[in-house]
Amino acid sequence: MTLNMLLNALSQGLLWGVMAIGVFITFRILNYADLTAEGSFTLGAGVAARLIMAEGMDPLAGTLLAAAAGMGAGAVTGFLHTVLRIPPLLSGILAMTGLYSVNLRVMGLPNIPLLRGTETLITRTAGLPPVGRAIELLGVTERLGAAIVLGILVLAAVIFVLKLFFNTELGYVVRATGDNEAMAKAQGVNTRRMKVLGLLVSNACIALSGALVFQFQGFADVGMGIGVIVVALASVIIGEVIFSNKNDYRVFMAVVLGSILYRILIAVVLTLGVNPNDFRLFSALILATALSVPLVREKLRLDLKKLLWGRR
Repeated sequence: MTLNMLLNALSQGLLWGVMAIGVFITFRILNYADLTAEGSFTLGAGVAARLIMAEGMDPLAGTLLAAAAGMGAGAVTGFLHTVLRIPPLLSGILAMTGLYSVNLRVMGLPNIPLLRGTETLITRTAGLPPVGRAIELLGVTERLGAAIVLGILVLAAVIFVLKLFFNTELGYVVRATGDNEAMAKAQGVNTRRMKVLGLLVSNACIALSGALVFQFQGFADVGMGIGVIVVALASVIIGEVIFSNKNDYRVFMAVVLGSILYRILIAVVLTLGVNPNDFRLFSALILATALSVPLVREKLRLDLKKLLWGRR
């Protein structure tokens, strides 16, 4: 693997790591199987593309509005589940299906390319003098170096804000709802509101990731969200294998590390000459392998104990 391929995997892992954090919030902290991610990721990219390209909006403002649009998608899922009493899995599927048409309406076209010369957060980051010097020293492309720096900055801000939020009384209530909903209700907590709040935060992160990925890869496509839930879950599981305490904010960094490792694995697969059409298969295999690690670890631990006790 070349240095350029490794740095490319690093940049993608950082930008997609924001989405992995969003999925972690629902699947692990909130204990809610939300499939809205495949729609809200594309929604974030589509909103950013439309605002930056068609409306000429400042890229930072367009990116923040894309995250806000993701919150709207999460609110729809929360409404379907808490008000209409639709099960979590089905509410996410309904929202994801409806968002496909919404994304087409937002984008206006199935694909929006990023025209050369358009200012984005990537180009703005590349224009910072310290970043330019670092790019020259590393000898990488301007886009790649800026994406790494931007990813680090955004992730630092997201993890810092989430750490503050989950250490507040409201954040503890959200975590309590995911840990034991019945006990939270017994304490007078409105668990419906907490679920909606968790979905808002989660899908805001996912849509933010979509907006960043659009600015990095140079286009937004209505089908770019298909299969992202598998990528995010693989990142989450790999991160949990590294650091398993879900109540510690450091697990967010572990999830990002899982996202980077996943991208490195994909890069390794590329170097082996595997057909790109088989990426989904490899993603599923990576996820299945990561999911089986705790079981294998437990079995090895039990076998080791039996071996030690047998010797005694």
